[in-house]
Amino acid sequence: MNMTNEEYGKYIKSKAPRSKLFKNMLFAFLIGGAICCVGQGFYAFYEHLGLSKDDGAMAASISMVFLGALLTGVGVYDDIARLAGAGTLVPITGFANAVVSPALEFKSEGFITGSAAKVFTIAGPVILFGISASVVYGFILLIFQLV
Repeated sequence: MNMTNEEYGKYIKSKAPRSKLFKNMLFAFLIGGAICCVGQGFYAFYEHLGLSKDDGAMAASISMVFLGALLTGVGVYDDIARLAGAGTLVPITGFANAVVSPALEFKSEGFITGSAAKVFTIAGPVILFGISASVVYGFILLIFQLV
């Protein structure tokens, strides 16, 4: 079969599956927004209990991380992520999922060599580079304050 680049491009385009971009964006928006609304509900609840704004935000974040880890552990978060895509990655629950998933994957290898060793497979570099960057920025700030 002899085709030009244009003919080949048209052939590939005709065989490629149609993009479900609008549907994917809609589900990401709705489910990601629902996750954020749950977080806002936790925040309002903790403020109602008498916590300050900062303490309420911290308690809401902790609750959302716990909820994300719990839903990952029971296998529900992956089903939600399959439907919502990036809508589950952006909120803080996505971080909890990224930490818990590798630990669950390797739990058959034992607690120490499996779960405990793999828990920071994805989150470890994020934590490491975040701490390293904050130290570097702190030194830069210190230098500028001394000058």
